[in-house]
Amino acid sequence: MTSPSRELTRRNLLARSAAWALAPGLFAGTATAGNQKRPRVAAIFTEFRFRSHAYNILENFFRPYLFRGRLVDPGVDIVSFYADQFPDGDMARDVAKKHKVPLFDSIEKAMCVGGTSLAVDAVLSIGEHGDYPVNDLGQKMYPRKRFFDAAVSVMKRAGRYVPLFNDKHYSYRWDWAREMVDVARANRMPLLAGSSVPLAQRRPCLELPRGTKITEAISIHGGQLESYGFHGLEVLQSMVETRGEIGETGISRIQVLEGEALFDAARQGRWSLDLAEAAMLAELDRRPRSMTRLLAGHENSKPHAILVEYRDGLKAAVLKVGNDSNRWNFACRVDGESKPRATALFNGPWGNRCLFKGLSHAIQSMFIHGREPYPAERTLLVTGALDTAVRSYHAGGKALDTPHLDVAYTPTDVSEFRENGRSWQIITKHTPQPRGFEPGDHKFLSQD
Repeated sequence: MTSPSRELTRRNLLARSAAWALAPGLFAGTATAGNQKRPRVAAIFTEFRFRSHAYNILENFFRPYLFRGRLVDPGVDIVSFYADQFPDGDMARDVAKKHKVPLFDSIEKAMCVGGTSLAVDAVLSIGEHGDYPVNDLGQKMYPRKRFFDAAVSVMKRAGRYVPLFNDKHYSYRWDWAREMVDVARANRMPLLAGSSVPLAQRRPCLELPRGTKITEAISIHGGQLESYGFHGLEVLQSMVETRGEIGETGISRIQVLEGEALFDAARQGRWSLDLAEAAMLAELDRRPRSMTRLLAGHENSKPHAILVEYRDGLKAAVLKVGNDSNRWNFACRVDGESKPRATALFNGPWGNRCLFKGLSHAIQSMFIHGREPYPAERTLLVTGALDTAVRSYHAGGKALDTPHLDVAYTPTDVSEFRENGRSWQIITKHTPQPRGFEPGDHKFLSQD
């Protein structure tokens, strides 16, 4: 359940809306619970512009925001910024000035808030978007490992390791990702990574309790191999990790197929068209006339799939269908059941921007309580799977064994961090999106 100290009811909201509007810093300075000190957070990011990940996450860190239909106090204070790049449309400078957050020219200075020693209690590392090179495998070389190393260097010097959130996968390089998690574990540093997608509302609601015997699974997205394949793998992993009694044990083989080879694999029983159809039916209003035709799409939308073989025998696929950045579907077969279980993950009336409320809630919980909402190893396994998928694709669809992905972990219940749809009864498709950086969702409730 959401902590009562961070939750505001509608009755209290209406009494306080005017105060927040007149005194923007008033609520952010209150304690999280009793005399507990609010964690001080350094936000380090690649770039800050409208609808960038820095924008979408940080708008939930300065004022109470809607989550599961209620206003939630962030419970933390952003005390420093570091921006790696300043693109056209940059907002970092203006936001820093408006919200009185110092903007530093190095991660070290942001970690020390201009002083000489560690002066924050947590790190928000957002290494997504920006002008960065692409390697020969087509992987964008985001500086997430560099951000991590710079932050940890200050912690090491101080002898104090604070929680760190890393947006999306750890790195485009597996060895760097492995090192990041190993460093965190060696120093008992809470580490959270990944995206907002697994915390989206599930329509229809689908819960797979611990021990569910899943025999086959599929997730579907509508984007490119690396950038959206990560989300597809993450949706898959977040769903199937509860299978069995001993927890996740890892992945043994990965292969990427496209075109006719993809359909040949379906005919061979390596993935199922009817399971893909069940996943699509969770999203679409009506059954497609031909699943094969839907998959084939058009010349600018060539389908592909990441075929995943788990060490415990589970077979799964991450399928790309069409071009749709709002498509996140899942279906699975459960032993002993004839009908597949399926759901579509709804990202909200403003598309993916809405998803970041649930993720922000999970991040803040870790910063406040010092506990990972879900294990860092989940995103480590997904990071390794994605890197292998890219390599399989560039090897012409060769199946690659993955002995290094013997990543084991025990899943946790994250349902309290997942949006239940009540927020979208307040923010609807008719609600105008703020175009500037205007934190605070009280304005949407007070319009009633």
